[in-house]
Amino acid sequence: MSLQVSILTPERPFWNGQAEEIILPTETGEMGILKNHAPIITGLDVGAMLIRTKEQWSSFAIMGGFALVKKNVVTILANEAESAETINPEQAKLDFENLKSNLEKAEGTKQKVEANFAYKRAKARFQVVKKLA
Repeated sequence: MSLQVSILTPERPFWNGQAEEIILPTETGEMGILKNHAPIITGLDVGAMLIRTKEQWSSFAIMGGFALVKKNVVTILANEAESAETINPEQAKLDFENLKSNLEKAEGTKQKVEANFAYKRAKARFQVVKKLA
């Protein structure tokens, strides 16, 4: 038996399926989930999530949320999710570089917070397309 995984966003159920392994971007770092993992609820950070099925690894950009792991069922409630296959790699790289520059130039608390959030989103999108290469 493997993990039953559901990724839900406010718009729709995003992904459902069986997985052998999951790597989540939590607020305290990356967390690996395998079969028979201890029950846990964790906050998700903006970042790259990886899912390994029997056939392949799949990459997703997750824009924060929560994950619940219990009895080999993983439920991910994400603010937004994007599959690596739907992201234009050239645009993701350009956005990442531009928003990194914006973050470095940001002044004032509000501007820095907004620039940091935009940078983290762009970084997550760029990471998932880099992992495909």
